[in-house]
Amino acid sequence: MATWLYRIRPSRAAMLTEGPTPEEQRQVGQHFAYLQDLCRQGVVHLAGRTLDSGPDSMGIVLFSAGDEAAARALMESDPAVAGGVMQATLHPYGVALLNSDSLLKARQEG
Repeated sequence: MATWLYRIRPSRAAMLTEGPTPEEQRQVGQHFAYLQDLCRQGVVHLAGRTLDSGPDSMGIVLFSAGDEAAARALMESDPAVAGGVMQATLHPYGVALLNSDSLLKARQEG
């Protein structure tokens, strides 16, 4: 299994500054549920987004897949990507360092 990262950005930038439309909100909810399920399965290792709402705001999903085709299928099956609310780019990813204890502590304190 290889490690992959997909970066997501809102298709409509105003979604972050003006708020989501009801349809965007519905698809983002499905996106979150999709990633939660993949986390429970051990496929997704980390998912989150930057907390700014400017043009550089983005989310990332770090996950495992057997090959590029499987990774692309997982990314394209994300309801927010499939529904056009988010645009996504796929990247092979190599973890060089990981301190899971400090990551968990920061999440609990945040």
